[in-house]
Amino acid sequence: MNTPAIRTVEELEERLARPSVADIAAAGRLEGDIGIIGATGKMGPSLARRVRRASDQAGRRRRVVAVARRFDPAVARDLAGMGIEPMECDCLDRRSVDRLPPLAHILYLIGRKFGTEGRSDLTWAVNTLAAAHVADRFRDSRLVVFSTGNLYGMVPASSGGSREQDEPAPVGEYAQSCLGRERVVEYYSREHGTRCLLFRLNYAVDLRYGVLVDVGRRVFAGEPVDLGVGYANVIWQGDANSYAFRSLELAESPTRILNVTGPETVCIRELAEWFGRRFGRAPRFEGRECDVALLSDASACHAALGLPEVRLEVLREWVAAWIESGGPSLGKPTHYEVADGRY
Repeated sequence: MNTPAIRTVEELEERLARPSVADIAAAGRLEGDIGIIGATGKMGPSLARRVRRASDQAGRRRRVVAVARRFDPAVARDLAGMGIEPMECDCLDRRSVDRLPPLAHILYLIGRKFGTEGRSDLTWAVNTLAAAHVADRFRDSRLVVFSTGNLYGMVPASSGGSREQDEPAPVGEYAQSCLGRERVVEYYSREHGTRCLLFRLNYAVDLRYGVLVDVGRRVFAGEPVDLGVGYANVIWQGDANSYAFRSLELAESPTRILNVTGPETVCIRELAEWFGRRFGRAPRFEGRECDVALLSDASACHAALGLPEVRLEVLREWVAAWIESGGPSLGKPTHYEVADGRY
């Protein structure tokens, strides 16, 4: 696999949206139009582009609709230029959802995390009510609904992570509301036979955000790395996009759950020390090191959809090169070190 460093935002966006052979094959098998609901933010635009490109390369003529409450005009123009239809819709307003066109497949990315401490009511509304509106409107469609590994409890690093059959133990209102979203979707799946998959993701990494970026930038800047949560799972966002798209074929009723992340349990101390060697500067640490964390076992995902194409050692090097070259950041830390569920 050729893995040169990614140097520009344009290269990064192209790489995130580049469909894999498996994506193109899946696009060829799926029939009907596809909607990406929540098509702004960190993952939505690149996922929409990947779906469009995979469909085109598979020779599938279909509508790809990108739905968001509000689009930046430049993003809307870019999507439209690729043959993706941007549509504005407030999913908290059922009448607005009802105006969306029929779509055979839905990739649902809407969620609210940061700011929960100040507006927990809004977090609950976004994370449950919007999902209820979409699940009811598209009860005859196939849905992949993004969720999070945060709704599991902390587990020892040696455990290999929580599994899909483990009982949720959400800490804090963000994680609790995410479980609420899952329960709402599960209700519609059971009541109406809607084929659904709950996509429990943690943590996606773009070169502009993610756990590797958080740790790498702190080491590069000489800032202390918090060891309060000493481990994490990570996955290249492009691989997460691919898994999300191909998970449409795994949706079923009753709802299926799928943990999505890389195969490694990443030790934060060891990661910081690697960046220290890479940058030629010793990392600083703070906090009491702990051997429990929010971790997921994604072996079911890997068995069904294959291992991620971008390995940890490659992704780590990409992040280091991006930081060294002054690549931009989205300024959206993951807060992987938060253990009390307060965001």
